[in-house]
Amino acid sequence: MDARLSFVTLAVRDLAAARAFYVDGLGWEPALEVPGDVVMVQVGEHLVLSLWDLAHFEAEVGPVARGPGGAPVTLAHNCRTRQEVDAALAAAGRAGAEVSAAVERDWGGYSGYFADPDGFRWEVAYNPGPIGQALLP
Repeated sequence: MDARLSFVTLAVRDLAAARAFYVDGLGWEPALEVPGDVVMVQVGEHLVLSLWDLAHFEAEVGPVARGPGGAPVTLAHNCRTRQEVDAALAAAGRAGAEVSAAVERDWGGYSGYFADPDGFRWEVAYNPGPIGQALLP
């Protein structure tokens, strides 16, 4: 099997709120929508972010863990400059996200975080290293 990721699926409590955040708030275009079930957004050449209604997710995949704190995963959005990081975090804040301001990081980059309506955390980063630069379109 080749090393490839095709979908990232987030099981969301309120699909309408998740759609409002990503589509209306951030301006992302749905590639597929099934009302009350799923909203899919193409986020890369070969990558789709799928926002799946929690009840439908659990019916197919099985129960999810519940409890305090955030999910033990982050999603990341790399930017070309520190200014793009700040602009992206500001856009997320305007869309209703809880935002942690960007700071200079020990690894040489600059990043901050925001949480979507379900608490999924996104890192928004300027990564000047080779792997960070290779991920930019």
